[in-house]
Amino acid sequence: MDLSLIGKFEMIFKYIFSSFLSIEMFILSLLLFLILIVNLKRNNHLVQMIAIGVYIGFVIGILISYSTYVKTCVDSFVKAIMNYVYFPSTIVYFFIIIFVTVLILYTLFSKKMTQFKKIINYLFFSVLYFFFMSFIALAAYDSVDLVDVSRLYQNEVILSLVQISNFILVLWLVFTGFYHLYKFFKNKYD
Repeated sequence: MDLSLIGKFEMIFKYIFSSFLSIEMFILSLLLFLILIVNLKRNNHLVQMIAIGVYIGFVIGILISYSTYVKTCVDSFVKAIMNYVYFPSTIVYFFIIIFVTVLILYTLFSKKMTQFKKIINYLFFSVLYFFFMSFIALAAYDSVDLVDVSRLYQNEVILSLVQISNFILVLWLVFTGFYHLYKFFKNKYD
Protein backbone atom coordinates (compact mmCIF):
# COMPACT_ATOMS: atom_id res chain seq x y z
CA MET A 1 0.00 0.00 0.00
CA ASP A 2 1.81 3.06 -1.30
CA LEU A 3 -0.28 5.90 0.07
CA SER A 4 1.11 9.30 0.87
CA LEU A 5 0.58 10.81 4.30
CA ILE A 6 -2.31 12.90 2.95
CA GLY A 7 -3.78 9.79 1.34
CA LYS A 8 -3.66 7.97 4.67
CA PHE A 9 -5.44 10.85 6.41
CA GLU A 10 -8.08 10.86 3.64
CA MET A 11 -8.62 7.13 4.15
CA ILE A 12 -9.07 7.59 7.92
CA PHE A 13 -11.43 10.52 7.32
CA LYS A 14 -13.53 8.37 4.97
CA TYR A 15 -13.59 5.59 7.59
CA ILE A 16 -14.76 7.95 10.34
CA PHE A 17 -17.83 8.95 8.33
CA SER A 18 -18.47 5.57 6.69
CA SER A 19 -20.70 4.02 9.34
CA PHE A 20 -22.83 4.97 12.30
CA LEU A 21 -20.54 3.07 14.71
CA SER A 22 -17.41 4.96 13.61
CA ILE A 23 -19.22 8.32 13.83
CA GLU A 24 -20.48 7.42 17.30
CA MET A 25 -16.98 6.40 18.48
CA PHE A 26 -15.52 9.62 17.06
CA ILE A 27 -18.14 11.81 18.79
CA LEU A 28 -17.70 9.99 22.12
CA SER A 29 -13.91 10.32 21.94
CA LEU A 30 -14.16 14.00 21.02
CA LEU A 31 -16.68 14.62 23.82
CA LEU A 32 -14.46 12.91 26.39
CA PHE A 33 -11.46 14.91 25.16
CA LEU A 34 -13.38 18.20 25.49
CA ILE A 35 -14.63 17.34 28.98
CA LEU A 36 -11.08 16.57 30.11
CA ILE A 37 -9.76 19.82 28.57
CA VAL A 38 -12.47 21.87 30.34
CA ASN A 39 -11.68 20.02 33.57
CA LEU A 40 -8.03 21.13 33.46
CA LYS A 41 -8.95 24.51 34.94
CA ARG A 42 -11.51 23.18 37.42
CA ASN A 43 -9.56 20.07 38.46
CA ASN A 44 -12.70 18.24 39.56
CA HIS A 45 -11.83 14.76 40.85
CA LEU A 46 -15.31 13.45 40.06
CA VAL A 47 -14.80 14.23 36.37
CA GLN A 48 -11.42 12.49 36.47
CA MET A 49 -12.96 9.40 38.05
CA ILE A 50 -15.78 9.37 35.51
CA ALA A 51 -13.22 9.67 32.69
CA ILE A 52 -11.26 6.71 34.10
CA GLY A 53 -14.53 4.79 34.36
CA VAL A 54 -15.37 5.59 30.73
CA TYR A 55 -11.94 4.42 29.57
CA ILE A 56 -12.21 1.21 31.61
CA GLY A 57 -15.75 0.70 30.32
CA PHE A 58 -14.51 1.18 26.77
CA VAL A 59 -11.82 -1.47 27.28
CA ILE A 60 -14.27 -3.88 28.92
CA GLY A 61 -16.75 -3.29 26.09
CA ILE A 62 -14.10 -4.18 23.52
CA LEU A 63 -13.07 -7.25 25.52
CA ILE A 64 -16.68 -8.46 25.66
CA SER A 65 -17.74 -7.50 22.14
CA TYR A 66 -14.68 -8.88 20.39
CA SER A 67 -13.63 -11.63 22.80
CA THR A 68 -12.49 -14.13 20.16
CA TYR A 69 -10.41 -11.50 18.40
CA VAL A 70 -8.97 -10.29 21.72
CA LYS A 71 -7.96 -13.87 22.60
CA THR A 72 -6.26 -14.23 19.22
CA CYS A 73 -4.43 -10.90 19.69
CA VAL A 74 -3.28 -11.77 23.22
CA ASP A 75 -2.12 -15.18 22.01
CA SER A 76 -0.18 -13.58 19.14
CA PHE A 77 1.31 -11.00 21.50
CA VAL A 78 2.50 -13.65 23.95
CA LYS A 79 3.96 -15.69 21.07
CA ALA A 80 5.80 -12.60 19.79
CA ILE A 81 7.24 -11.91 23.24
CA MET A 82 8.32 -15.53 23.68
CA ASN A 83 9.78 -15.52 20.18
CA TYR A 84 11.76 -12.40 21.03
CA VAL A 85 12.95 -13.88 24.34
CA TYR A 86 14.26 -17.04 22.68
CA PHE A 87 15.24 -15.49 19.35
CA PRO A 88 16.01 -11.81 20.01
CA SER A 89 16.16 -9.29 17.21
CA THR A 90 19.30 -7.23 16.79
CA ILE A 91 17.21 -4.29 15.58
CA VAL A 92 15.22 -4.28 18.83
CA TYR A 93 18.50 -4.65 20.73
CA PHE A 94 19.88 -1.52 19.06
CA PHE A 95 16.69 0.38 19.92
CA ILE A 96 17.04 -0.78 23.53
CA ILE A 97 20.55 0.68 23.62
CA ILE A 98 19.26 3.97 22.19
CA PHE A 99 16.55 3.96 24.87
CA VAL A 100 19.18 3.29 27.55
CA THR A 101 21.34 6.14 26.19
CA VAL A 102 18.44 8.58 26.45
CA LEU A 103 17.81 7.42 30.02
CA ILE A 104 21.50 7.89 30.88
CA LEU A 105 21.33 11.46 29.63
CA TYR A 106 18.17 12.04 31.65
CA THR A 107 19.81 10.56 34.75
CA LEU A 108 22.91 12.69 34.31
CA PHE A 109 21.01 15.97 34.07
CA SER A 110 18.13 15.23 36.43
CA LYS A 111 18.01 17.42 39.53
CA LYS A 112 14.97 15.62 41.01
CA MET A 113 16.42 12.10 40.99
CA THR A 114 17.85 10.84 44.27
CA GLN A 115 21.49 9.77 44.62
CA PHE A 116 20.39 6.18 45.32
CA LYS A 117 18.35 5.99 42.10
CA LYS A 118 21.19 7.55 40.10
CA ILE A 119 23.65 4.96 41.42
CA ILE A 120 21.24 2.12 40.57
CA ASN A 121 20.69 3.56 37.08
CA TYR A 122 24.45 3.93 36.49
CA LEU A 123 24.99 0.33 37.59
CA PHE A 124 22.35 -1.09 35.26
CA PHE A 125 23.38 1.14 32.36
CA SER A 126 27.06 0.25 32.76
CA VAL A 127 26.28 -3.47 32.70
CA LEU A 128 24.01 -3.04 29.66
CA TYR A 129 26.70 -1.07 27.81
CA PHE A 130 29.31 -3.68 28.68
CA PHE A 131 27.09 -6.40 27.20
CA PHE A 132 26.38 -4.28 24.12
CA MET A 133 30.08 -3.54 23.50
CA SER A 134 30.85 -7.25 23.99
CA PHE A 135 28.07 -8.11 21.53
CA ILE A 136 29.51 -5.76 18.89
CA ALA A 137 33.08 -6.94 19.49
CA LEU A 138 32.12 -10.63 19.21
CA ALA A 139 30.03 -10.02 16.11
CA ALA A 140 32.92 -8.16 14.46
CA TYR A 141 35.55 -10.69 15.60
CA ASP A 142 33.54 -13.70 14.39
CA SER A 143 32.39 -11.85 11.24
CA VAL A 144 28.75 -12.48 12.10
CA ASP A 145 26.33 -10.72 9.79
CA LEU A 146 23.76 -9.15 12.14
CA VAL A 147 21.05 -9.55 9.51
CA ASP A 148 21.68 -13.29 9.06
CA VAL A 149 19.50 -14.60 11.89
CA SER A 150 20.50 -18.25 11.55
CA ARG A 151 24.21 -17.44 11.84
CA LEU A 152 23.55 -15.09 14.73
CA TYR A 153 21.66 -17.75 16.70
CA GLN A 154 24.42 -20.30 16.14
CA ASN A 155 26.81 -18.19 18.22
CA GLU A 156 25.75 -19.03 21.77
CA VAL A 157 27.82 -16.26 23.39
CA ILE A 158 26.21 -13.53 21.27
CA LEU A 159 22.75 -14.98 21.85
CA SER A 160 23.40 -15.18 25.60
CA LEU A 161 24.63 -11.57 25.70
CA VAL A 162 21.46 -10.32 24.03
CA GLN A 163 19.16 -12.46 26.18
CA ILE A 164 20.86 -11.48 29.44
CA SER A 165 20.80 -7.82 28.37
CA ASN A 166 17.06 -8.07 27.83
CA PHE A 167 16.65 -9.72 31.23
CA ILE A 168 18.68 -6.96 32.91
CA LEU A 169 16.60 -4.28 31.17
CA VAL A 170 13.36 -5.90 32.36
CA LEU A 171 14.82 -6.21 35.86
CA TRP A 172 15.71 -2.51 35.82
CA LEU A 173 12.23 -1.55 34.55
CA VAL A 174 10.57 -3.61 37.30
CA PHE A 175 12.86 -2.09 39.93
CA THR A 176 12.14 1.42 38.63
CA GLY A 177 8.40 0.77 38.69
CA PHE A 178 8.48 -0.46 42.29
CA TYR A 179 10.81 2.39 43.27
CA HIS A 180 8.36 4.98 41.90
CA LEU A 181 5.45 3.24 43.65
CA TYR A 182 7.42 3.30 46.91
CA LYS A 183 8.21 7.02 46.48
CA PHE A 184 4.58 7.77 45.62
CA PHE A 185 3.17 6.02 48.68
CA LYS A 186 5.91 7.39 50.94
CA ASN A 187 5.14 10.96 49.86
CA LYS A 188 1.41 10.37 50.14
CA TYR A 189 1.48 8.95 53.66
CA ASP A 190 4.28 11.08 55.17
